[in-house]
Amino acid sequence: MAIAVVIAVAHWLLVHWWLLVVVLVLAVLAGAGWHHRRQQQARWEAMRAQALRYGLSQLDALHHSRFEDAIRDLMHRDGCRDAQRVGGGGDLGADVKATDPFGRRWVIQCKHRRNGVQGSAVGTPDLQVLNGMARQVHGADVAVIVTNGRVTAPAAAFATQQRLHVVDRQTLGVWAAGSRPLWELLHTLHPPRKPSALP
Repeated sequence: MAIAVVIAVAHWLLVHWWLLVVVLVLAVLAGAGWHHRRQQQARWEAMRAQALRYGLSQLDALHHSRFEDAIRDLMHRDGCRDAQRVGGGGDLGADVKATDPFGRRWVIQCKHRRNGVQGSAVGTPDLQVLNGMARQVHGADVAVIVTNGRVTAPAAAFATQQRLHVVDRQTLGVWAAGSRPLWELLHTLHPPRKPSALP
């Protein structure tokens, strides 16, 4: 009986072959439309990323988790296609991870201060956590702490000793409001170890 059904269906399709052509054409059109929408969305995302800017007052007003999102988005704007926010409970000292166009792995710890420079300063213990985790646990080539507040002098000195990078309020303001990538603003950053794999 099953064979008879298959033969009947095959015979019907041979007689009505134009239906197969219609279905095929519709499938091709649907696929082309889907592909076009994906390309359009990618173009809009690229344009949005290139135009991304933040003022310090905007960053101050964010919740700390949204601040981490903003730092991720700025890294993405700068060409770090794999930038992701990983902060939260048990983040082991990393809030954002990214690979820059030169192949360097960035690990960023974010310290948001609701009151900006009036909030508590980022101190040496914050840098010690970054120093203990960024390279050993997360494989960082570049370890960075970013704050919209201020950094104590001992913390800044510790960062220099340990080859950590501090993005304080002033540097953050320039980075977030401009179009220069963060690595151009960090004067002590070593050159990349390998050429870019990105176009």
